[in-house]
Amino acid sequence: LSRPLHIPPPPSPVPVADAATGPDTPDPPPFLVLVQGPPGSGKSTVIRSLIRHYTRQGVPDPAGPITVVAGKARRLTFLECPQTPTAMVDAAKVADLVLLCVDGGFGFEMETFEFLNMLQVAGFPKVMGVLTHLDGFREPAKLRKAKKVLKARFWAEVYAGAKLFYLSGLRHGRYPDREVLNLARFIGVQRFRPLSWRAGHAYLVADRFEDATPPGAVAADPGVDRTVSIFGYVRGGGALRGPHPRLHLAGVGDFEAGAVAVLPDPCPLPAAAARAVGDERDERGGRG
Repeated sequence: LSRPLHIPPPPSPVPVADAATGPDTPDPPPFLVLVQGPPGSGKSTVIRSLIRHYTRQGVPDPAGPITVVAGKARRLTFLECPQTPTAMVDAAKVADLVLLCVDGGFGFEMETFEFLNMLQVAGFPKVMGVLTHLDGFREPAKLRKAKKVLKARFWAEVYAGAKLFYLSGLRHGRYPDREVLNLARFIGVQRFRPLSWRAGHAYLVADRFEDATPPGAVAADPGVDRTVSIFGYVRGGGALRGPHPRLHLAGVGDFEAGAVAVLPDPCPLPAAAARAVGDERDERGGRG
């Protein structure tokens, strides 16, 4: 007699500890919000609008990562995803939240589907959609139909229930404040689960870099080995190991760091800034 097949119940989800925080790093690094989309889909305008919402300052050309304080215990780094396939692969590995910009008048393009496949390989972080250029629809019926079709396709590609935001026409070079506020509120309450690749790797997204090579050496030999200083937050599984850790620069190769130094936080949280002020007062004898 054949015995009935016993199928064990699925295991309960095991909580994953975030290795980016610990006793040596009381304040977690900023979450990386990656804005991706095909050319002309409004990526730079989305970043400008969000920066204006958080800082009340205008950024005409958001080039490179921009870090802002989004709350008492949250910082966000906004980065526009490059269009080259190799850069998209690297960006998919380090993004905590992805804002997929889609031109509402054109629909989904091949760049969006390719990037979604890259996200699946990297562990698939949080994804939210942003529909832009909706002011091109003159008839409300056509606008409602386009929203319904694009929402169904977005849910089919990501998952049912994924958030999709609608941004209408521009005002003073950015999207309306009410629509940007709605998007910023959802970004502020998102919870990000540590992915397996990041738990085992310490990585750094360079906020800026400086060429420290003597100008005389460069003038004498343009092909001389350069000395470059790279600045950024260390994310992922712990800190960089040793005084001269081995680093892999994406698209360049493997190198050995000459030195690693911990610098003051250029964008501290409000609580950390208050602690720094208190420590400075203690050193000056302002408090007993």
